[in-house]
Amino acid sequence: MALRRILSFNKRLISTPSNSVAGFANFSSKSNPYIVKVGIPEFLNGVGKGVEQHAEKLESEFGDFQKLLVARTIKLKRLGLKCQERKLILKYAHKYRLGLWRPRAEPVKS
Repeated sequence: MALRRILSFNKRLISTPSNSVAGFANFSSKSNPYIVKVGIPEFLNGVGKGVEQHAEKLESEFGDFQKLLVARTIKLKRLGLKCQERKLILKYAHKYRLGLWRPRAEPVKS
């Protein structure tokens, strides 16, 4: 059984192109730099669902968008944000850090 695995792994090494590494996907964990500069108001507008009303409060408390990205729920709670609003901000902040989500460059027109 182990010999089969070794042989199949060697076949994959031989059959893969020289510029790729066997067993690893062809993607980067680093996100691409965003074209639009994102601040706290743009981020909250992108999240939507009523959290944009807290833009002034969060901007005065954190000042920098990077500080908001690493904020904890207890700090947001002390600022008077409701549970659902805290969850939305933290969820989208995590997605933004991973490069899976970013606010739109232009607001969506209804």
